[in-house]
Amino acid sequence: MSTSALIRNFDIELVSEFARPDAKRHLSRGEALRGATACNIYRNPLGQLILDPVKTVPVSAMWLYENAQALATVKQGLREPAEGKSVYRCSFAKHAKE
Repeated sequence: MSTSALIRNFDIELVSEFARPDAKRHLSRGEALRGATACNIYRNPLGQLILDPVKTVPVSAMWLYENAQALATVKQGLREPAEGKSVYRCSFAKHAKE
């Protein structure tokens, strides 16, 4: 894998200096991966590690990411109102249940 595909921004900051693993060899990530539910770990020949934060997708929602046409339709539906391409039809408030 090329580094340009893995490292998307080379503006890297030191998050924790001289961090030591605990007795079970666990290393606390702290706030370094805020928002992520997991991470992929990459190691180069020098032993340097790169943590790539990822979020998991529930299996029940995975079908959308496996169906390119459905995903494109959803993305288009989210993009159009932001571009001012939506059309106001009417209020559906009368159909709402209290």
